[in-house]
Amino acid sequence: MATEVVSELLKGGEFIVKDSDYNQTFIPEEFGEESLMVAKTAQDFLVNEVWAISERIEKQEPGLSINLMKKMGELGFLGIHMPTQYGGSDLDTNTNTLATDILGPMGSFSTTFAAHTGIGMLPILYFGTEEQKSRYLPGLITGDTIASYCLTEPGSGSDALAAKTRADLSTEGHFVLNGQKMWISNAGWAHLFIVFAQVYGSEWKDNKGGFSCFLVDASSPGISLGEEEKKMGIKGSSTRQVFFENVIIPRSAQLGEIGKGHKIAFNALNIGRFKLGVFCVGGCKTLINRSAKYANERIQFGKSIGNFGAIQYKLAEQFIRTYVAESTVYRVSNQMQEKIDQLIQEGTDPSQAKLIAAEEYAIECSVLKVNASEALDYVVDEAIQIHGGIGYSEENPIARAYRDARINKIYEGTNEINRLLIFDMLMKRAMKGQINLTDAAWAVQKELTYMPSLETNSEDWGAEINALKDFKKLALLVAGAAVKFQMDGKINLQDEQEIITNCSDMLIDILNAESLLHRVQKQIALGIKPEQKPLQESTIKVFFHDVNARLNKYALDALSSFAEGDVLKTLAMGVKRFTKYPLVNVKNHRRNIAHFILKANEYPTNIINNNRQN
Repeated sequence: MATEVVSELLKGGEFIVKDSDYNQTFIPEEFGEESLMVAKTAQDFLVNEVWAISERIEKQEPGLSINLMKKMGELGFLGIHMPTQYGGSDLDTNTNTLATDILGPMGSFSTTFAAHTGIGMLPILYFGTEEQKSRYLPGLITGDTIASYCLTEPGSGSDALAAKTRADLSTEGHFVLNGQKMWISNAGWAHLFIVFAQVYGSEWKDNKGGFSCFLVDASSPGISLGEEEKKMGIKGSSTRQVFFENVIIPRSAQLGEIGKGHKIAFNALNIGRFKLGVFCVGGCKTLINRSAKYANERIQFGKSIGNFGAIQYKLAEQFIRTYVAESTVYRVSNQMQEKIDQLIQEGTDPSQAKLIAAEEYAIECSVLKVNASEALDYVVDEAIQIHGGIGYSEENPIARAYRDARINKIYEGTNEINRLLIFDMLMKRAMKGQINLTDAAWAVQKELTYMPSLETNSEDWGAEINALKDFKKLALLVAGAAVKFQMDGKINLQDEQEIITNCSDMLIDILNAESLLHRVQKQIALGIKPEQKPLQESTIKVFFHDVNARLNKYALDALSSFAEGDVLKTLAMGVKRFTKYPLVNVKNHRRNIAHFILKANEYPTNIINNNRQN
């Protein structure tokens, strides 16, 4: 066997070599009253405070977004993840995830909120001194101080460490900051800039201190802003260039260690990617609500368009992609919370525990970012199609949602960069011995020399349980072959981004498939909403059927890129062996899913009772 069933908490990326029990997985149907009350407050804010003035937000009415941020501070949403000693409520990760899910459909204001609470606050929590935390976090939690994260430059985006902005240490002991940042969210109304720069000074070897981070007061002399960028979407958010010309910043403004700015940048992005995935899931649900209502209301050829198979396909696929992403979001959320709890019990400082947990599940965070942003991309595109001409009108909020959604595949690291990171991080963890990838891959190679078993699994979801094991073996087969060819000097994986992307896409599908299976198994075992069992059965059947086909293609595309002759034929036989999920009537299952959506007139598995609509 290539995998083993474990009961302990999985390490990040370890899902590919170990099978966890569904009882270890948290599902959103388990939320208690306290968390649901937070969710209800979030929904009330979304409907009454954000959607009610969405047109004014889009026009960037002066002071409006700042006032909204202060209202969120009053409700506790800016500090939901912050320690109580600084004014936060320090709620558990799952409740924080739920609130983010509910607030996902805030449009432009999502960017304002996320840039502040994520990459704007977390670097201080993770890396700040006690004096820096006490000075900045209380104001950031109330919304009296707005943060902005300054990383990207004209010549450095995905390659963040190529930044040219510099901070020179003067003989008087302070830094002099010069440079330019671009695409900076919240720049127009920020009070605090978190700035990354290359440090120079005589204290360091060759006069170079390296890539570092600073907390810079936005009112400091020498700081100027460009005009608001004319963006395709998220028009209500502030995005400007920021210029630094001989800006004097004290040594006390240094955040973290000199030369270790990459740790701050990348660790803040881990949670940023996770939360972006959660926001996207929330956005998908609202768009499904709108799609369902319109499909029920729009009459053509004497009946509602929801009766037509082509529309039912779209509704079903919208739901499948959203439900799967939602399942993975809450699974990973709980993994981070369990890791935090474990570290705190071992004596780790709570703030550092959150940092370590986010770093531990960096692979999963990248998976969520890619998968959920692309799910939203599909859902919003088909929402336009279901609405037809009215969906293309700027009078319809879906047109704005379509423009807003596109940025999600670009910021917090492009989806291309994240795909490269998923595979790269997995390989690095394997080389460090954190994940036993070598033994697992070798076990798969040996299995290919045996005749495949003809036994069937008679337990509930036996076909899916067996298929998931095979899917993992297939990923190990492909990754192992690619690494072997590299070790033999036949390929250089750093130059083979297509192969890496195929491998990462396999990992994305496998994590999603396992998360979906666990959610369905656990919900049925707990007897939660038994009336949803036919919906879950159809969802899992269609998803596994489609994953089976996708994995077959990803594997063959990758293997045929470097293997040939008898070696390729042997590997191709392995691909066939590990993609044998039985055929199902996907048409009927999709129609069944669409029936649930149309009957509910919304996303049929809403976590809270009130509809998310309009």
